[in-house]
Amino acid sequence: MDWTAGYVSDIEYTSGFYREQSPAWLNFVCLLNGVEPVALDQPFTYFELGFGRGLTAQLLAGANPMGQFYAADFNPAHVAGARALAREAQLPNLTLLENSFAELAEGQVTLPQFDYITLHGIYSWVTAENRRHIVNFIGRYLKPGGVVYISYNAMPGWAPALPLQRLLVEYADAFPNRSDVQLKGATEFIGQLEAAQAAYMAGNPSLKIRLDSLRTANPHYLVHEYLHKHWQPLFHADVARDLAAAKMSFAGSADLPFAFPTLYLSEERRQLVDKLPHPEMRETLKDYLLNTAFRKDVFVRGAQRIGTQRQSDLLGQVGLTLTVPRADVSLKLKLPMGEADARPDIYNVVLDALAQRPHTLAELARLPGQGVSSVIQIAALMSASSQTAFYFPANARAAGDAAARLNATLSAQTRYSDEHQALCSPLLGCGVSANYVERLFFAAMRQQPADLTPGQLARVAWDIMAPSGRRLQREGVTLEAAEDNLALLTQNAQTFLTITLPLWQSLRVA
Repeated sequence: MDWTAGYVSDIEYTSGFYREQSPAWLNFVCLLNGVEPVALDQPFTYFELGFGRGLTAQLLAGANPMGQFYAADFNPAHVAGARALAREAQLPNLTLLENSFAELAEGQVTLPQFDYITLHGIYSWVTAENRRHIVNFIGRYLKPGGVVYISYNAMPGWAPALPLQRLLVEYADAFPNRSDVQLKGATEFIGQLEAAQAAYMAGNPSLKIRLDSLRTANPHYLVHEYLHKHWQPLFHADVARDLAAAKMSFAGSADLPFAFPTLYLSEERRQLVDKLPHPEMRETLKDYLLNTAFRKDVFVRGAQRIGTQRQSDLLGQVGLTLTVPRADVSLKLKLPMGEADARPDIYNVVLDALAQRPHTLAELARLPGQGVSSVIQIAALMSASSQTAFYFPANARAAGDAAARLNATLSAQTRYSDEHQALCSPLLGCGVSANYVERLFFAAMRQQPADLTPGQLARVAWDIMAPSGRRLQREGVTLEAAEDNLALLTQNAQTFLTITLPLWQSLRVA
């Protein structure tokens, strides 16, 4: 019996953390867009639909001890792996379920009402029937004032690639095998079409990025991105109308820069948008103007609009901290709509203050030449470019025991794999990216807690990684000799001890 409903299940999805799903990020989006957020200083409830490998749910549960987290996936391999990690990390506030969207929507599981419901990517991967189940679940279980995060492949940005996805699926179906093998064969066939100068490829130069990614990206990701039978990029207007059945209204984009239209829309384009009478039409027109291919939408049930004074007061309480060394901060900001050059005379005052210590936005607004509106925009853009991060007062006071256990578990896994590439920050209420070598050093420090020199730390790290056969690379070349690996580990350990570790300590990761 096929229980997959056309959804790829023989290959597990990649492990990833998506910060936009965190309660803190969603609250910040609400505040940027003048909507009353969920209170984080008292117990709250959270549900993730389709959790994949479960890393996002684990990190959020570890970082937010005030929350009760639930997450469901219908793939038993995903559920088994996530439960094993949660057991080892002893996360008492996380419940992982193996259920379909239909089972959840029908109330087959006893659940509370939720303040947050999130789903990453899957809404455009599943059948129309399953999309209805998702909306019914939201309508049944989301509290008034509750927040939904829903990201999805979007039109019109995906339009040129629709024939590409169809061809990949048709070719894969013609040659039954494991999904990654099917994808490999289909990708090779696409390459032959390119070599034959197929007019479809030649006439769509924008396809180059997607064609290149077919050859370089993680096959587990690509299988889930392209081979679902019911894969369908969606227009925002259709998603908004779907969710209207659950009494949801659009609050804003989890891509923070989109809260500032003057950044990405000319006066002429803003006038075109403003002519349209309905918000779903206006938002969809923006996608035509920007050729949007992926959306990160935030909806609220019974959104309470707040005035500018309360908005300023609540945002003023938000903290901001650097997540990279001050010397490494770039004012050429990489944002969803492209690169933007930040003004040094405005940004450097704030960045210099943050180099001394974290500040609230209210404190930053009192710096020379600053004001409330300017520091809010700086916080949003610098955080979007992953050079700062914001946090809420409740997280600054949160206990860190669960986060410490989870980080110990995640770092210990470097003995076996490079699967989960993030650690938990109770200050930020979410995760932070951590590469293999950084997590390896973290594991080594837990194994030998005494102060270690870079050379000593490198030796302990090598003893952890060597039995697995894993080796480092320098400039794309694998280092086979132990002494070469130790030399590179020692070099990296110096950077870790002097730069990475102090940053992690400020974020309460370490």
